[in-house]
Amino acid sequence: MVMAPGRRAQLGNAREPAHSLPQDFYIAADVFELDLEHVFARSWLFVAAASELPLPGDVLTWSVGRDSVLLMRDTDGSVSAHHNVCRHRGCRLRPDGPGSARVVVCPYHQWSYGLDGTLRGAPHMGAEVSRDELSLRALHLRDLGGLLFVCFAEDPPPFDEVLAAVQPQLRPHQIERTRVAARQHYTVQANWKLLVENNRECYHCRANHPEFCLSNYDVGGAGDARRSRAFDAALAAHRRRWVEQGLSPREVNFDDGGFFRIARLPLRAGYVTESLTGRLVAPVLGRVAGTDVGSLRFITLPNSWSHINADYLATTRLTPIAPDRTDVAVTFLVREDAVEGRDYDVEELTAVWQATSEQDWLLCEQSAAGVRSRGYLPGPLSPVTEGSVADFHQWYENMLPILSQRDGGDWSTGGTG
Repeated sequence: MVMAPGRRAQLGNAREPAHSLPQDFYIAADVFELDLEHVFARSWLFVAAASELPLPGDVLTWSVGRDSVLLMRDTDGSVSAHHNVCRHRGCRLRPDGPGSARVVVCPYHQWSYGLDGTLRGAPHMGAEVSRDELSLRALHLRDLGGLLFVCFAEDPPPFDEVLAAVQPQLRPHQIERTRVAARQHYTVQANWKLLVENNRECYHCRANHPEFCLSNYDVGGAGDARRSRAFDAALAAHRRRWVEQGLSPREVNFDDGGFFRIARLPLRAGYVTESLTGRLVAPVLGRVAGTDVGSLRFITLPNSWSHINADYLATTRLTPIAPDRTDVAVTFLVREDAVEGRDYDVEELTAVWQATSEQDWLLCEQSAAGVRSRGYLPGPLSPVTEGSVADFHQWYENMLPILSQRDGGDWSTGGTG
């Protein structure tokens, strides 16, 4: 499908700076297809923590749009990423989700592949078939301190900046030495951009997130100009200690139109983790010195955010399914030697983020219902609390130049370029 010039002009002219997006950007099928091809297929996407594939033979598959990635841990311990597509006639090799295999076998004609993606068997293809040329097609994969990112584009965007800014801050938590304690899955009846917008402001936090606000200040986020003496004093005091502890605190907020934010923020007095009581809910991660490490926030556009605490981390991954539907995976990870029932209780571990996530999904669905209605018009963003929403819109505009009325380029929805 190719978008007509008149439609491109209509969408480009509809965008008003410092406002929520025009209705079609949240509900229209042709815009959603552009999002998949020009945003998701060209960005670095969070897939999973590397520790979600702990053993040789562990595999994990994830699909977004028309593409699907197959992650595999080989016998040498390395993790590879390949298109989840058989080299025979294109059948999907595995369904979405985690699993294990000695070899990956296509369900259609039983072609088989090793854990490094090489073709192992091709029944009834004769001696002339060149197995060396029929390995699975590799995808760009980066391991960022134990978090795995892939890009479906042939020429991916740069990754060195995020690596330099984020890796030193993740390293002390040793995310690669964690294990999955709980997984939660949601289907939210809302466009993916509404979920990102919701995550990018805490304007709504005090009224809607009582569990989150027990341990967290509702100020201090990117694009939030509100000041709090208590927060400022806590941040200054904690940063001095974090430097002494070798935690390398460095805040980056989508600098120069970038796709990520990293910040270590203090928790409220009496709280050493994001829990209902303020007490640890699992053993301390990695090699952090003590428990006074605040909460490390890591956000990547367009599809993830993670909170890394002294004792656990919670990752959130978005998967756009339709203009009005987004799948969400929330994964809780604890130290690899932690034992459920002895070292942690799942209900206690997940309490804050299960409540906060489900509150957000309800808000997003209510917002989506309003955006779909005839009464919707783009509303003004708060210059005090919603600066990061505006930053997201700017990033989105840069990924989808139709918003800035820059014509030209391939506006079909059939290729990633």
